[in-house]
Amino acid sequence: MHSSAHQLLRDVFGFDDFRLGQSEVIELLLAGQPVLAVMPTGAGKSLCYQIPALVSKQRSIIISPLTALMDDQVIALEGVNVSAARIHSGRERHENVAAWRAFQSGTCQLLYLSPERLMTDAMLASLKTIDIGMFVVDEAHCISKWGVSFRPEYEHLGQLQHHFPKAVIAGFTATADAATRRDIATKLTSGRAKIMVQGFDRPNLHLAVHPKLNWKSQLLDFVRQHDGQNGIVYCLSRKQTEEAETFLRGHDLNALAYHAGMDAGERRERQNRFMSEDGLIMAATIAFGMGIDKPDIRFVMHASLPGSMEAYYQEIGRAGRDGLAADTLLLYGLDDMRMRRQFIENDGADGDHKFREQKRLDALIGYCEASGCRRQSLLRYFDEDAGPCGNCDNCLNPPQMLDGTREAQMVLSAIARTGGMFGQAHVIDVVRGTSTPKTRQRGHDQLKTFGVGAAHARPWWQVFVRQMLAAGHINLDVEKHGRLEITQGGDAILRGGGIFEYRHIDVGKKAGKTKLRSAEAEAGLSVDDTALLSRLKARRLELAKARQAPAFTILADAVLLQLATKRPQTRAEFAALNGVGPAKLKKWAEVFLAVVNARGEESADLDDLALENYDEDV
Repeated sequence: MHSSAHQLLRDVFGFDDFRLGQSEVIELLLAGQPVLAVMPTGAGKSLCYQIPALVSKQRSIIISPLTALMDDQVIALEGVNVSAARIHSGRERHENVAAWRAFQSGTCQLLYLSPERLMTDAMLASLKTIDIGMFVVDEAHCISKWGVSFRPEYEHLGQLQHHFPKAVIAGFTATADAATRRDIATKLTSGRAKIMVQGFDRPNLHLAVHPKLNWKSQLLDFVRQHDGQNGIVYCLSRKQTEEAETFLRGHDLNALAYHAGMDAGERRERQNRFMSEDGLIMAATIAFGMGIDKPDIRFVMHASLPGSMEAYYQEIGRAGRDGLAADTLLLYGLDDMRMRRQFIENDGADGDHKFREQKRLDALIGYCEASGCRRQSLLRYFDEDAGPCGNCDNCLNPPQMLDGTREAQMVLSAIARTGGMFGQAHVIDVVRGTSTPKTRQRGHDQLKTFGVGAAHARPWWQVFVRQMLAAGHINLDVEKHGRLEITQGGDAILRGGGIFEYRHIDVGKKAGKTKLRSAEAEAGLSVDDTALLSRLKARRLELAKARQAPAFTILADAVLLQLATKRPQTRAEFAALNGVGPAKLKKWAEVFLAVVNARGEESADLDDLALENYDEDV
């Protein structure tokens, strides 16, 4: 690893070592290699491009989709005495002018822009007068129509490689399957990018899926297990977000709704509250979430089915970014599936895009029907293998399992005998012996397999096939019109060398509660430690509100946990905490050491001291 990079990590950001995957990406960027980095949420993607920009001393542009994300990143950098700037519509003109002049003169090396503002003729012409070392595309999945959050304005970013041939192009995302990764690399760098996939596993997340019975009572039951903690409840519609807010408030819970129908000022005010307050529940549509850099979100619940596996992974990824335990719960029902299908058909996109989205939704439904480890099923979708996690609902409360080997062989035989060229609907028609124009025209009504599964209705087979898909015995090829393919495991079952057990198929069966863990329990906190942690968080919140800044930009949750367990007595011991660099030490040591050592009552001037330390460095 480049010695200057490690020194910056320690002396500026206060960390002793890089996290898994960070050093490799940093080295590639410092060597001038275009990169597409796929790293799980919470893996420290921002350091992967901030450190190369600072080490090279070259000016860099970071392209971000959200103004709130730009603000948070710049505030966090200023908190460690790194000069950075952002230009966006939420700031006054004189502020944007000052930011541009600072970047133009080289006073700051990092400038955050939206794709819309960057790709104007005027901005591109101005940037060509400056030696730009690197362009970083954050949330890079937005550039791909294969991705879950495609944004048309992102497509134009592919022109950067032609406008600035000497600059390094880098893309970062937490959400991209193989097809999306290839598309991003092609559009951004004409395929020259080195694709670095760190992995998709988030072992600190507890995964659970329940059939939707009464979503409001299920919501209340879940959030009450997280009293006083931050969480997000994703809803299918604007109306549902408002119903959730009203319902939770009616039960004395601190909840807010968030959706695109609100004006920009109201959305910004609610997002700022969520970033700064503790114990706030945000009931939101997908309009809320991308780039939310709040590390202590302890739960994410989906009150309705998301649109795809990628959307689900991206949304649960907002929980537990600090690496501590966090819980997720997904509710799904037949009405959700129908509405999701309608959303896709009414999207206005071309036929191929609609087809891909339908197959992505199929994969998510298969995950919901999984009879085995949820984590295995989720990671398998992203082409990653893992053993049973022991931490999802199916691992902790195994469902009733039945021998379905014979039925699985029926499905596999139908796939094989039809040449592996058809999707689920046609395969089930063959298994059930349903006479259709396609089965007759193809001669599939003459196959030995035709009608062997007539004893089960079509809905039963649909669930059964989804369970086979989730178990990895068949594969759904999104790029080849959703045809079902037999995997190695499925081939073994077909040939009599394996067995398949499926979860009892009974629509409407109520799932039992799962024992949830707390972040404090996972961290091994005692009762006294937990009480101290609460006081530290309260102090941090006071400071954050006074500065109108997100709480985590004062000190990260991981630092507060160290304070609560290690209880440093001196500045030197405070400086030794992981995540405390010189800037944090100077600004906050005395304030938080006073809380740790119970000197708060004796230090009436702590607020003045903190404000003085803060202002003199920012």
